[in-house]
Amino acid sequence: MPASNTPAPAPLRLEPVTAETFDAVCAIQVRPDQAHLVSPVVKSLAEAYLHTTTAWPRAIVDGDEIVGFVMAFHDILWNPAVDPDDRRSGIWRLNIDARHQGKGYGRFAVGAAVEEIRIRGIHDAYVSWNTGANNPEPFYLGLGFRPTGELSGDQRVARLSLTPDRVEPLGS
Repeated sequence: MPASNTPAPAPLRLEPVTAETFDAVCAIQVRPDQAHLVSPVVKSLAEAYLHTTTAWPRAIVDGDEIVGFVMAFHDILWNPAVDPDDRRSGIWRLNIDARHQGKGYGRFAVGAAVEEIRIRGIHDAYVSWNTGANNPEPFYLGLGFRPTGELSGDQRVARLSLTPDRVEPLGS
């Protein structure tokens, strides 16, 4: 059988959200018991539109299928009233469609977003999460994030060191 001239799509990757993928990305729904923990993707995209210099929204794509959404933030002033020099980068939002949870997509997306942060020369990545029922704390702790003792509103804040002396891969 002759080889196809059309290359197969890369298996698992992050892609910018485009006009062509917008509806599929907005259709991502977490499980009903998680809906109180994470905003819908459409809100994230609106926030990304308002914060174009700091937001990094990406569709999580497996082959031809959009399975989730991740949005990182880059170089934001964290709490200027406390420390006007404290600039941070990290994971702003992670939504894995309910049909695709438990397959490693979240781990992949966080790892890829953290790598983007590391490539930009940042030494720490941050994340925060709601502390209600079914929260993602075990997931983020399993990836190596450690609570800082801070709260962002009512969310627990955690940090992952990206310094060169960190030799183990994310989540090992």
